[in-house]
Amino acid sequence: MSELQTPLRKTALNGTHRAAKAKMVDFGGWDMPVEYTGLIAEHMAVRTGVGLFDVSHMGDIQLRGPNSLAAVQQLCMNDASKLAVGQAQYSAMLYPNGTFVDDVVVHKLSANDYLIVINAGTREKDVQWVRQVIGGMPGAHVNDFSDYYTQLAIQGPRAMETLQKLTPVDLSAIKNYWFVWGQVCGLHNVMIARTGYTGEDGFEIYIPSDVPTSERVWNEVLAAGAEFGMVPCGLGARNTLRLEAGMALYGHEISDTINVMEAGLGRYAKLDKPEFVGREALVAVEAAGGPKRKLVGLEMIERGIGRDGYPMFTLDGEKIGEITSGSPAPFLKKNIALAYVPVEHSALETELAVEIRGQKVKARIVPTPFYKKPKKST
Repeated sequence: MSELQTPLRKTALNGTHRAAKAKMVDFGGWDMPVEYTGLIAEHMAVRTGVGLFDVSHMGDIQLRGPNSLAAVQQLCMNDASKLAVGQAQYSAMLYPNGTFVDDVVVHKLSANDYLIVINAGTREKDVQWVRQVIGGMPGAHVNDFSDYYTQLAIQGPRAMETLQKLTPVDLSAIKNYWFVWGQVCGLHNVMIARTGYTGEDGFEIYIPSDVPTSERVWNEVLAAGAEFGMVPCGLGARNTLRLEAGMALYGHEISDTINVMEAGLGRYAKLDKPEFVGREALVAVEAAGGPKRKLVGLEMIERGIGRDGYPMFTLDGEKIGEITSGSPAPFLKKNIALAYVPVEHSALETELAVEIRGQKVKARIVPTPFYKKPKKST
């Protein structure tokens, strides 16, 4: 390693992943498992049973103090004043031009205490941005708790049954995007959130980031889920799962060059709440009749996989955009993608062409999400 290279950061479970012979990759400066037994098997385990993810590379910013709500409201586009204690919401931090600093999940811990979960690859930038925006605001203190927690995601239709074995908390009482503090694997004051990034039911738990505790809980969760076919899952399956569910990934569907309205996330931008960074730009987009391009879902008609960055064309040969994320969808058994195209070419069932290794391959615009979890029968 040259002196100019920064060593990869490691979660507390790095040794566990390596001992399990996981395939490791550099993800946003982190040494993370991309797959264990194989992407397809891991993907299918989450869709049909349950999977376990180490997502400790995600960042955690605490805003605390009597003006913490005002700080969150200025930073984030969703309306945090609607949150009850124990509730979370999807949101985003924006630049003044309405593009993304990052998409986040805001948790209301108490009346004057909020936790903002941020993406791994943008951690340093996000913390710097929060400090810059909040700056000298009295009564709003910023703490970077990113290294304090090991964050585990238990995802899939058998997630509740798996985690319920390890906690006295009634998990069925936790609604989607709510959280509680409780005991897990004998640990007290564990944050248990009904959140995830897979399109399935599931929970994310926050435990102390020391290695022995992290390894013990990881192994106990895997043992609890064994009867449901639980497997450890890497970032490869996490990506294909979120793509099937039509969820955005920073650096792909959202970035500092993409506007909230283009990304189809305007419903989370509450323009009627007090001023927030980026609001004026979003109002201007609406006043101009809406965005000029739109994020759409694509299903390949002809044989081929549209990968990130592949150019998009009309059937007449006009280049109109490029794919932001593309992959085979293991559960759907189709090749799917997300892409930005001009609004005039964004109607459902529109046929377009993707250039794959010099060949034009047909694709069709389809509704998103590509996959919706089955509704439970009552």
